[in-house]
Amino acid sequence: MKRRSFIQKSALTTGAITLGVAYGAASNNIEKAKHTFNLKYAPHFGMFSNYAKSLEDQLHFMASEGFTALEDNTMLNRDVATQNKLAKTMQNLGMQMGVFVAHEILWKKPSLASGDLALREKFLSEIKRSVEVAKRVNAKWVTVVPGHVDLKQSMGYQTAHVIESLKQAASILEPHGIVMVLEPLNFRDHPGLFLTDSPQAYEICKAVDSPSCKILFDIYHQQIQEGNLIPNMEACWDEIAYIQIGDNPGRKEPTTGEINYKNVFKFIYNKNFTGILGMEHGNSMQNKAGERAVINAYKEVDNFI
Repeated sequence: MKRRSFIQKSALTTGAITLGVAYGAASNNIEKAKHTFNLKYAPHFGMFSNYAKSLEDQLHFMASEGFTALEDNTMLNRDVATQNKLAKTMQNLGMQMGVFVAHEILWKKPSLASGDLALREKFLSEIKRSVEVAKRVNAKWVTVVPGHVDLKQSMGYQTAHVIESLKQAASILEPHGIVMVLEPLNFRDHPGLFLTDSPQAYEICKAVDSPSCKILFDIYHQQIQEGNLIPNMEACWDEIAYIQIGDNPGRKEPTTGEINYKNVFKFIYNKNFTGILGMEHGNSMQNKAGERAVINAYKEVDNFI
């Protein structure tokens, strides 16, 4: 996915160490973590690639540092054998699976907002496929982005089209207890998209009226789009099921930008949030030093009790 590509920038280097021997596959590895976080932060593959090479070894490293979840936007497109292997490793480590992107996002042309029935059927077929993947990797949440606006239709008609598509998707997801989380994206990085802010997502979720249709509140995007983070999260809290992280400007780890993440995380903790917070950002520095800086940044902002 284009908007996720920065997450994959950290190539797996030939000098990366293998942690299979160092950490093993014991099911109690998570109990040996060097640190315990107050919230469930979920790194991406590639975020710590200088410490571990294979995907499984990266999971072991994450767990050893105290992370209890994984976010992998590309899980839908991994082969079945890899999905099964990662699911088993996460289960052994006591880690939860965060979101993956549930469908192809059309960035440059209208999709769900257009009301095009062929595009709707394509979207629904991808949702059905995502159900099988979610069950395979023990995922509860999948990301949905409705795509670009249709400049030839009023917003009211577009909203109705999106709601109808999401209602049909929800009927597919509900029997399996899987939740699609709608992600509003900011105007600066993604101009022209239909879904941009939290009140709009809240309105749509209320209209769909399903436990399988909720909000993914990406703090980075909403700092750019609307600011006023804590009051806006409070206003739509009953529809928020998943949260993503990134500081602004730069979309790097907390402490590198303007967002007071310690206070934001304290608010989330005090709301008794038990879900996952995806670390959907890049590293501000390269190599092991940069990867260690990410870990230390989360220790710093998680220290709010």
